[in-house]
Amino acid sequence: MSLGSPRVHLRQTGSTNECARELAVRGAPHGTLLTASEQTAGRGRQGRSWLAPARQALLCSLVLRDPPTPLSLIAGVAVCDIAGENARVKWPNDVVIAPSLAKLAGILVEGRPQEGWAVLGIGINVAVRIDELPADVGARAASMGCDPAEIELVLGGLLDALERRLAQSAQDVLDAWRKRDALLGRDVSWAQGSGRAQGIDERGRLIVEPEDGERLALDAGEVHLTV
Repeated sequence: MSLGSPRVHLRQTGSTNECARELAVRGAPHGTLLTASEQTAGRGRQGRSWLAPARQALLCSLVLRDPPTPLSLIAGVAVCDIAGENARVKWPNDVVIAPSLAKLAGILVEGRPQEGWAVLGIGINVAVRIDELPADVGARAASMGCDPAEIELVLGGLLDALERRLAQSAQDVLDAWRKRDALLGRDVSWAQGSGRAQGIDERGRLIVEPEDGERLALDAGEVHLTV
């Protein structure tokens, strides 16, 4: 079954991921798509909120059965596929636009591995007017600059890109991700230290090189660019 069928569209919801999780628990098939015109409680990693003006962003979540392990990597590359040559993946799950690295899209993977399913949530600023956002948000945000009527077209492109990337080998996905790495060679900091980002390993972990120590592999957590 292809991605995007069956589909549920809501004019407004708290979180597309929450709704998709409910559908997954109730047995929704692989490829089930939940979209919304507006989210009132959209979430990113570590409980952060995902804010987007109504009817200006692509807000979607997919139910995936037996998902591949590097799902967030696959999703990041797929978003870059449709976002243009300046799109980059900022580990672990943001898509940004070079050279400013302003955030264009966010990815959130949730699920129950023991039950063989995951929900892949993706939010993309397709038609968001950056000048209409609060100044603190707009300073860190990017948009595709499309018309709101093109959101469905972007969704179709994203589903096609996801289909292609899901069919690829893990190595092909890693190679594609590395070509879009926004942090490579940049100074970064994390809770336990700071160093220089040196790409990702075969498990998708971020490799960092502290100034006074051996290379480390970070599984998850917050990584910030050092200004």
